[in-house]
Amino acid sequence: AMQLDWIHRRDGDADIYFVSNQSPEPVKLAPIFRVSGKQPELWDAVTGARLEAAAFTQADGRTTVPLELPAYGAQFVIFRKPATANGTGHNFPALTKVGELGGAWHVTFDEKWGAPASVDFEKLVSWTERSEPGIKAYSGTATYRKAFDLPSAINHPPSQHLFLNLGSLGFIAEVRLNGKNLGVVWAAPFQVEISGAVKPTGNVLEIDVVNGWWNRVLADEALPADQRLTKTNIRIKASHKKDTPQAQPAGLLGPVTLWQ
Repeated sequence: AMQLDWIHRRDGDADIYFVSNQSPEPVKLAPIFRVSGKQPELWDAVTGARLEAAAFTQADGRTTVPLELPAYGAQFVIFRKPATANGTGHNFPALTKVGELGGAWHVTFDEKWGAPASVDFEKLVSWTERSEPGIKAYSGTATYRKAFDLPSAINHPPSQHLFLNLGSLGFIAEVRLNGKNLGVVWAAPFQVEISGAVKPTGNVLEIDVVNGWWNRVLADEALPADQRLTKTNIRIKASHKKDTPQAQPAGLLGPVTLWQ
């Protein structure tokens, strides 16, 4: 079942709604707001981007606004400007997958946290699924590198916006393409626009992925004190007496895909 939460407040003549998806799956919905005669605006709660809704209908003193929320995503819906007609466009233009960056990735780690300096991942898996103890328990930053060419079906420069989607990851990433920093992603859909940075061939992609320190602390509890890489007075296993604490998925999990 769809799990949503929302809150409403007024600021002068403006109606401000905050709609939140409480589930780990993306949702499409068309909530009905107790407002009419006003243009709905969509304010992205993560990026701060603002746009006037292109799709909405008004009837019986209400306004219906189609929304699409990513996993655990949220949207501000603001009513403050007058509107007389319905909006007949699309609030969230549909994207089509146009490619996937499969195959091996070159991954570098910080050796002082127990991992090897660099490893080739034949496929994207959680660090916790690797055989190397230093990667399995790694907490910190790792950099994924890959060279790729654009699929021939994509015109260059792209006639439409082109996006790189990282799939899933644990927990936060910074993306650089051909030396251009495309920003940090920390919430679904883990996606950045690459239109201004991508080339037809010879692209160099770098993704810094950072996880939390849970996995390293958990691994350290099984080691003698003088071999631990972390120092804390919090004992994970002692605080999970009923359950065996599990390592958290970490790293770039993918699939890494191109969308237009």
